Amino acid sequence: MEQHLIVLDLDGTLLNDEKTIPPYTKDILNEVMRRGHQVMIATGRPYRASKVYYDELGLNTPIVNFNGAYVHHPKNEDFPVTHRVLDLGLSLEVIKSLHRHGVTNMIAEVKDHVYINSPDDRLFEGFSMGEPEIITGDLRENLKEAPTSLLVEAKEESISDIKDMLSHFYTEHIEHRRWGAPFPVIEIVAKGINKARGIMSVCDYLQIHQSHTIAFGDEDNDIEMIKYVRNGVATANALSELKDVSDDVTASNNDDGIGEYLNRYFNLNMPKTREQ
Repeated sequence: MEQHLIVLDLDGTLLNDEKTIPPYTKDILNEVMRRGHQVMIATGRPYRASKVYYDELGLNTPIVNFNGAYVHHPKNEDFPVTHRVLDLGLSLEVIKSLHRHGVTNMIAEVKDHVYINSPDDRLFEGFSMGEPEIITGDLRENLKEAPTSLLVEAKEESISDIKDMLSHFYTEHIEHRRWGAPFPVIEIVAKGINKARGIMSVCDYLQIHQSHTIAFGDEDNDIEMIKYVRNGVATANALSELKDVSDDVTASNNDDGIGEYLNRYFNLNMPKTREQ
């Protein structure tokens, strides 16, 4: 079979609710790679918070982080890196607007520095990976450099209103996407940034045609990616909006959705054992 590129979102897709890769799905991915196909990660997370899964799968491909704002190859310095940041003045304006809308916690990523209004153990865990320098306090005062992304932590019932506000006032300058479960988080990056753009550059680098691409996702930050690839697959736990634009729906992130789909697609005939 022609070489394929398989693209994996992390939270709510590859990872189960315990934030681990299910053993059966991991075995399937290993077999797919053994047969010569390429597997890559495309996530809203920074590289620090996705490296553990990159290494666990033994990948040797580029990775898309910050929903496409940062694309690089951890094992090949010759890969053409993409790193687009938000304008500092615009970022501060957005932060002030969010404060006026009752948002009390935000995170800004600047290189190896993480600026956070107030620590939240559930959200903070992913950003403490890789031991970044962490600056706690009001972002309106502490943020002095253009960030790669802004994360907005809000109550679930407020997410829709905040997204509407961002679209109304800042649609010409930013992209905003909802993170995967269980985080009630909106990520903000520069205009024109999305996972699909990163995947395009990886396809060019690996010389794999779009017609031989598969991607898995669950949230609205996966929409462009799911629409771009030849076979866009939503997990059963995905947003209805993502399912509407996907080519197929597989089992949930807790039920080996990726593993089951790839087992069928590539005719691997690998049964799931009781231990898995």
